[in-house]
Amino acid sequence: MDRLTQRALSKWLKQQSKPAKRWLSLAILSGTGAGVMLIIQAALLAHILHQLIITGVERDTLLLSFVGLVIASIGRAGFSWLREYTGYRCGELVRQNLRELVLARLNQLGPAYIKGRPAGAWSSLLLEQIEEMQDFFARYLPQMMIAVTIPILILVVVFPQNWAAGVIFLVTAPLVPMFMALVGMGAADANKRNFKALQRLSGHFLDRLRGMPTLRLFNYAEKEADNLYVAAHVLRKRTMEVLRLAFLSSAVLEFFAAISVAIVAVYFGFTYIGELNFGHYGTSVTLFTGLFVLILAPEFYQPLRELGTYYHARAQAIASAESLVDFLDSTPDITLGGTSQPDLTTLRIEANELEVYALDGSLLVGPVSFTINNGERVAFVGHSGAGKTSILNALLGFLPYKGSLQVNGIELQDMDLAYWRRHLSWVGQNPLLLHGTVAENIALGEPNANEQAIQEAAQQAYAAEFINELPHGYATKVGDRSSGLSVGQAQRVALARAILQQGQFWLLDEPTASLDASSEATVQASLQQVTQGKTLLLISHQLDQLESVDKVLVVEEGQIVQQGPINELTQQGVMQELQLQGERNA
Repeated sequence: MDRLTQRALSKWLKQQSKPAKRWLSLAILSGTGAGVMLIIQAALLAHILHQLIITGVERDTLLLSFVGLVIASIGRAGFSWLREYTGYRCGELVRQNLRELVLARLNQLGPAYIKGRPAGAWSSLLLEQIEEMQDFFARYLPQMMIAVTIPILILVVVFPQNWAAGVIFLVTAPLVPMFMALVGMGAADANKRNFKALQRLSGHFLDRLRGMPTLRLFNYAEKEADNLYVAAHVLRKRTMEVLRLAFLSSAVLEFFAAISVAIVAVYFGFTYIGELNFGHYGTSVTLFTGLFVLILAPEFYQPLRELGTYYHARAQAIASAESLVDFLDSTPDITLGGTSQPDLTTLRIEANELEVYALDGSLLVGPVSFTINNGERVAFVGHSGAGKTSILNALLGFLPYKGSLQVNGIELQDMDLAYWRRHLSWVGQNPLLLHGTVAENIALGEPNANEQAIQEAAQQAYAAEFINELPHGYATKVGDRSSGLSVGQAQRVALARAILQQGQFWLLDEPTASLDASSEATVQASLQQVTQGKTLLLISHQLDQLESVDKVLVVEEGQIVQQGPINELTQQGVMQELQLQGERNA
């Protein structure tokens, strides 16, 4: 990663801290307050020792100094705790904001884009990579300011006591950040390689875990275990690279900080035995001055050392930010939605020279033209890969298009897609139920629906009969990917979900493709009942489902080659040819 890229990413990261600016400022003030308490501690401790050893005063006369030392110690601990707390809240708020940005972007790009990467890679981006930014915002950014303010405060109080010690501090201080930067130059690249290896392993592992039954049936589990071992080995190597740089950086920082403190100690040692006679302002160097400066010497370099420790947090954050920025800046060539909210009480959908594109710009379908009038039941038929689902995804707002696709005279790409989808009822061929109760899955599109509405929707979908037999009824928990229910049961829950949404436009993507004969008949009967009077678009390979539709559109290789009532197409032999093609493909 070149320096310009690192600077741009670092600038982007700092911009993300704006929502947490208040917490960031409090963290900086708290760290500075702890530094002030430290200086007071050093002054009081040096004063007490000087008075007891050199002046020989009674301890009772130093009671106020002892009380002040205790108060300063408590104050320093309090400021340190406050800095940790405010820093954590700063990082927490920024991480929350970044996750909201990622989720909003995923929602905007839609499932067609999400399917282009393994699920594990998305989880790594959303969880691990954003989590790795915590220390950057909680520790590194506040420490950047603290590493400037505290050394300056120490120099301000040291120079009036002894200018030689101040000069030593001033000359040696740049060595720490200079070598920190030299060692840390390769840290961002190492972290970038580490995150890429983690993404590959996460995606590989999750996908293989989901496909474990298939892998075992085909005796491929051992081979995939070897592949996982290789991916894990690569991640281990990348992680060790990062750790090696971290240990090297820490060793370098500790070395130069120790050398600098030693120079100050040697200076005062030779001054006390009379070998050096400079640095003071015409008076001898007192024990108070020597103790005060020597106590502050390690603390002068401590903020810089801590900045060096947190410098790796910067490298981790920059490595994480690169893929995050690439994702957030990824924009389809064609806009996927606007702000228009037309009246959808009645529907007329008209496509004219419509071309549907993948998000990478490749043409999927078109040009095609068709019209769906209000209350009309239309079916798209054709063999697999003909382009039926791509047209459906364009209507759902998941894929960009060129040409014209109007709903009640308004271009779909100019409509508010969230508003449009609230008027849709969609049932696909692979029902997806989320982890939660059966009732929560039915109410997915209407989270405020009451219990009666949920149960009525389940009854209409012929789902109530099996839900009531579940151990806890509607409160029964179902797992991810519909675990705990059969495919037919999950499809009826998905149908109840669509019924509850009460959409004006029903889109059915082969809703009975994976069902047995009994479940298929049940779902078909329910669909026939609940879609009466609704505008409906059906995608199907099964020609016996087309008897109730008003119009059939035959799709081949991305083109609509025939359209008309089912009886006309049957007379022309089109449906028989499709049936023969389906049998040959089967």
